[in-house]
Amino acid sequence: MSFSSNIKEELSRNETGARHCKIAEIAGFLRFGGNISLEPEHYEIQIQTETVSAAKRFYTLIKDVFDIHAKIDVGRNEFLKRSRNYTISVDKHKDCVLILKAVKLLDSKEFGLVLQNTCCKRAYIRGAFQAAGSMSDPEKNYHFEVVSTNVQTAEQLKEVLNFFDLDAKIVLRKKYYVVYMKEGSKIVDVLNIMEAHVALMELENVRILKDMRNKVNRRVNCETANINKTVSAAVKQVEDIEYIDKHKGLRFLDQGLQDIARLRLEHPEATLKELGDMLEPPVGKSGVNHRLKKIGRIAEEIRLGGQE
Repeated sequence: MSFSSNIKEELSRNETGARHCKIAEIAGFLRFGGNISLEPEHYEIQIQTETVSAAKRFYTLIKDVFDIHAKIDVGRNEFLKRSRNYTISVDKHKDCVLILKAVKLLDSKEFGLVLQNTCCKRAYIRGAFQAAGSMSDPEKNYHFEVVSTNVQTAEQLKEVLNFFDLDAKIVLRKKYYVVYMKEGSKIVDVLNIMEAHVALMELENVRILKDMRNKVNRRVNCETANINKTVSAAVKQVEDIEYIDKHKGLRFLDQGLQDIARLRLEHPEATLKELGDMLEPPVGKSGVNHRLKKIGRIAEEIRLGGQE
């Protein structure tokens, strides 16, 4: 299963006991995945999903809260023959009225009452995600989203998410309004808010491993760059010494410079510290560096003199 499916499977097993939280979760399902028909004297409610755990969850919530047995129909996706569609429907008018009154969807001005409690806000997010949410595989990238066909519904979910300081945003994708987050730490927070603790731990493990890999890669890149820099410097030092030897002879240099020049020619791969330790008496890294730089300046002066 995908990471999204695993999250929804975990959320479907949530054991929230409070009736008001279950109503808020039902509201999340209906606002983001519901098809509500309000024909006079014949209301009908439908939820369509490709996730069996979400279908079972909505059916169970309706049964637990209202003692209503919804109908479940299973069909095939026209484009993905192996995929199934699940339709959960309530077609008795009085049952629909009972549900819609409870979730405050018959009067939009009262809907805020469903989200008064912090625990209900959590449940609402849980329902919205199960109905129309998805999350990318964290091994690839971090992306959490819930899709809505209605801008007001999307804006409201954004406000609920940002109540928890999640910095959610909205983007228009074709005809849909997508409430999304891309920051890994915020996605960890929303999984915690929805009480998807197993998925949270899995995501945290991926984040830790990614962070370790990135640190190792940065260190390797840094060390590689330093090695390349050291090798390039040593090559240039050897070239300068050989140029001086060819045009002036190493005796042109004073004794201290002659000593380090001969050591560099004999040990082109040695570090500055290693070269310094070979001298008698030993010289520190900065002293070796100073002598080699002086040799470089002398070589450059000889080159410029030869061009005149």
